[in-house]
Amino acid sequence: QVQLVESGGGLVQPGASLTLSCAASGFIFSNHDMSWFRQTPGKAREWVAGIGWSDDITTYADTVKGRFTISRDDAKNTVYMQMKTLEPDDPAMYYCNRGYRSPIAGANWGRGTQVTVSS
Repeated sequence: QVQLVESGGGLVQPGASLTLSCAASGFIFSNHDMSWFRQTPGKAREWVAGIGWSDDITTYADTVKGRFTISRDDAKNTVYMQMKTLEPDDPAMYYCNRGYRSPIAGANWGRGTQVTVSS
């Protein structure tokens, strides 16, 4: 059974940094592209960043490019996202999933981790 457990969210001030983690199980992690997504109430979930399974090539949404860094540790079945210079538009529930720029068809979602930015 596929399981994705996100962690690392919290309440921070504008300009601060956070690192999110996503522990995956139930599939061969090293064989899958992975991405981070985020969602705010009333809005559709949006893709934020992706990392390739074979080459670790990364890609980012324009809104986070230069501030967020996605990485993975295949030995730990974990994908990370370092977020720097958090802005007022960044607060959301953050999720990880399989896929490069979009989730794979029929993907199961974890509970996410909440990021709040407030002074």
